[in-house]
Amino acid sequence: MASGSTSSNWVMESGDIPHVLAVDDSLVDRKLVEKLLRNSCCKVTTAENGPKALELLGLSSGGQNTLNGRSKVNLVITDYCMPGMTGYELLKKIKQSSVMKEVPVVIMSSENIPTRVNKCLEEGAQMFILKPLKQSDVKQLTCQLMNLGR
Repeated sequence: MASGSTSSNWVMESGDIPHVLAVDDSLVDRKLVEKLLRNSCCKVTTAENGPKALELLGLSSGGQNTLNGRSKVNLVITDYCMPGMTGYELLKKIKQSSVMKEVPVVIMSSENIPTRVNKCLEEGAQMFILKPLKQSDVKQLTCQLMNLGR
């Protein structure tokens, strides 16, 4: 597991439950990520692709946040390899947004390709995790969310 800088401003208030947006085109992987995050006391919203994630975040062409009044997202965790829009492209769009650029993005992939890992970390990914996601990975993420949000 590779991690980026921890100096970014994680938007968590003390006592809040982290709200995570999990993005993966695989239903099985999405359900696994959702289950592991919920086990770690996170609120989870899922999206099956990058465009849907952008829509939920209010970064699509319409610009409306479609989380229906749910709390803002504190972390985005996305698969790297998805049809239509890769996790890397989603990361770039989030980091280009003035509203969302401070939200940490974690990239997951089943392939350990050093150039891919470095490219994502250089673009601003908080962490790059190899699939399958494990409870220990999620525990590390939520600990960072809670500690850095104080």
